[in-house]
Amino acid sequence: MTDNTARPNADGAGRIEKISGPLVVASGIGGARMYDVVRVGKSRLIGEIVELRRDRASIQVYEETSGLGPGEPVVTTGQPLSVELGPGLMSSIYDGIQRPLSVIQEMAGDYVTRGIELPGLDHSRKWAFQPSKAAGDKVRAGDIIGTVQETPIVVHKIMVPPDFPEGFIKEIKPVEATVDETVATIDCGGQVRNVTMLQRWPVRRGRPVKEKMAPVETMVTGQRIIDTFFPIAKGGTACIPGPFGSGKTVVQHQLAKWADAEIIAFIGCGERGNEMTDVLLEFPELKDPRTGRPLMERTVLVANTSNMPVAAREASIYTGITIAEYYRDMGYTVALMADSTSRWAEALREISGRLEEMPGEEGYPAYLGSRTAEFYERAGRVKCAGSDDREGALSVVGAVSPPGGDLSEPVTQATLRIVKVFWGLDDRLAARKHFPAINWLISYSLYAERVTDFLRQAIAPEFPDMREQAMALLQQEAELQEIVRLVGLDALSERQRMVLETSKSLREDFLYQSAFHEVDTYCSLKKQYRIMKLILMLHELASDVLSKGAPIDKILAMPVRDRISRARLVPEQELSQFDGIEEQIRAEMPRP
Repeated sequence: MTDNTARPNADGAGRIEKISGPLVVASGIGGARMYDVVRVGKSRLIGEIVELRRDRASIQVYEETSGLGPGEPVVTTGQPLSVELGPGLMSSIYDGIQRPLSVIQEMAGDYVTRGIELPGLDHSRKWAFQPSKAAGDKVRAGDIIGTVQETPIVVHKIMVPPDFPEGFIKEIKPVEATVDETVATIDCGGQVRNVTMLQRWPVRRGRPVKEKMAPVETMVTGQRIIDTFFPIAKGGTACIPGPFGSGKTVVQHQLAKWADAEIIAFIGCGERGNEMTDVLLEFPELKDPRTGRPLMERTVLVANTSNMPVAAREASIYTGITIAEYYRDMGYTVALMADSTSRWAEALREISGRLEEMPGEEGYPAYLGSRTAEFYERAGRVKCAGSDDREGALSVVGAVSPPGGDLSEPVTQATLRIVKVFWGLDDRLAARKHFPAINWLISYSLYAERVTDFLRQAIAPEFPDMREQAMALLQQEAELQEIVRLVGLDALSERQRMVLETSKSLREDFLYQSAFHEVDTYCSLKKQYRIMKLILMLHELASDVLSKGAPIDKILAMPVRDRISRARLVPEQELSQFDGIEEQIRAEMPRP
């Protein structure tokens, strides 16, 4: 039988035996356990134990290992990699292991100093705690006992920590306190325990909930092709695979800016630094459409760019989703964007290779699929822990960057087995400047049926049926285009030519959307319904007169078609100008 317990040296510290890039092998670490955080070398670099063999521990180090040497000490902290949760998370920018980059810049300049130790939250700042419970009230884990105004648009709800047993509040009052100071005391069966505004939670373990429920409501993103054709539900999962330059990052930026979520978590795991720079420059300037305040006031960023340590890239998505779960537990709707999970998977592959594990397909570890599932399964619509019935939702959107746009590669396939929405980006559409470059013929959403009742009630009873009609036209267009390429446009009947013209209108006036136009960058569901109704109304009336012998050339020359094509650029409050357009269409329609 193998003994997997590391045996300590006389001084309690282990010693480095081997260094291979971000992987360090040490022996004799006292009390070593899997996934414990350790301090490596004289510089006290942060690392995490990922493998134990007898008295040897393999450690992935989250910092640059140049300069380390064999024989240097390794000491365990006895704790797994955890994040600090409490007031002060909003508007923060962290690296992959929750070190605040703005504080590091003030202390050490533009580059992260090796071995620097900083808490995730400001422990000196005082917050105004307002209790929502009173002395004598019965509480249990997950109950909200008070609030803090974290930013002008986010109320931070202070919860009883998940490890607390049921008890009665002994003392609670309004107070100005730091995250470490006691704001309430709870009598848990004779044992008095203090509650602070700070919680610590291991990043690799999902936070507990009372119940998971099926997502049934659309998370409105303001992007027409997504909301109408391939919706994601609140609490749902989606992936955006596509080749280089097809617009994955811009789509995620649009979702982060406009998604119908109260809290945004954006994880840049391994992408280029200039893309994270765009986020950092744009978000403080963007106004929240609901409050008019800067969008950063309800956003937390985790930035681990391609030039930062590879091991921290692997940890960054867990850091981000743990913070997102914390706000979900308050009862908020949270949207998390991960850009890109392919870089995270590459970090897994590099660490696995250095551990000399048996490789799977294309060198990725055999557990790639299970790790991907663990991440996406933490999304969902839930009943939060606690005695009340509050609900929260965490939606996860992950970008995938398959080499050469090959959707059959392992990361894409592992992701598609888990997520319910597939927005497949097409580099040919991107080359034609069609944004979003989501290919409507290969994409799908398994939430489309679930959110039908919501759309019927919130927008119009016929909206889902109009969506089906529009998609049928787009699919017919693809078939007719094959005929046109083979034998030319003259081979089509006039009704088929009308299908091509309507599909062109759907593509150019509905599916196409400018991310940089002040009106077109966001489109509400009601406006999406109005635009589609205009396009389909024209098609139905034209098809009717075509069947009676009217010439198609006169239909295509109708001035009202230009007016309909500009509807997407009209502000929503001015859409009333289209109220009488059916009469105009009938008046301009040629007679048989």
